[in-house]
Amino acid sequence: MKTTLISIILISFFSFCFAQKNIQTEIYVIGNIHDSVPNYTSKILFGILDKIKPDLILHEVDKKGMKEYIEARTFKENEIKASNLYLSQYPKTARFPFDFEGRNQYRKDHGMVPTDNLTVKLIDSLYKTGALNAAHSVIYKHYLDLTQKLMGIAELSPEHFNNKTTDAISKARQEAQYKELVKIVDERPEFLSNTVIKPNGEKITYREGFNLMCGFWDLRNRSMAKNIYEVTTQYKGKRIVVLTGFLHRYYIISELKRLNHGNYIIKEFYDL
Repeated sequence: MKTTLISIILISFFSFCFAQKNIQTEIYVIGNIHDSVPNYTSKILFGILDKIKPDLILHEVDKKGMKEYIEARTFKENEIKASNLYLSQYPKTARFPFDFEGRNQYRKDHGMVPTDNLTVKLIDSLYKTGALNAAHSVIYKHYLDLTQKLMGIAELSPEHFNNKTTDAISKARQEAQYKELVKIVDERPEFLSNTVIKPNGEKITYREGFNLMCGFWDLRNRSMAKNIYEVTTQYKGKRIVVLTGFLHRYYIISELKRLNHGNYIIKEFYDL
């Protein structure tokens, strides 16, 4: 009888350990529209969070941004408003930043900001006045068409901008911006003659600044995915929600799949 009891205890113990060892970490990468719009508000996002019941929420900010999120009294973005509401009901939920550290200052210091926006505005002006050649016009028209397509999708429910089809369109749009528009920038003299002043007082051309931003798109997304991955190694068996702009979703998911060695599964919120 005593031997049987010990056997039962040992079997139960090892069964428990095996079960604990095999609890799968779940990651939900939710692509967001940052500002509240009729079809996507913080309440809608809260409903998604409440359905998932995450143990951790990761925000697309760096450490400084996370501190500002926590300390600020008023909020604008859907993500932090929904996250705060969720935390008020589930106070044990952990929250962490996952963005490229010092993102905003890094871009300013290197002259990527404001050259990126100024470059696209100049391309747009050249396009509208018919100053672009045929090949360049095709490139920019393709970029505009993809942008318009995504804007239409962003007016629908969150399931529409959180799926593989939209991820593919987002990827095509971002590659049009950072791999195709740069061809115009590199071949037109206006982007070499126009400059801005960096915080250190040095001049930087639109061409150089835009090329730097093109490289930073890859660096930032890979860094974000790596930061998310590192969280999964520290919080195994947890349910993790990643809140990001929906244009980043395709890149982050692709990188997380590349980094994964059976440590987690990536799921969609609407598949629960």
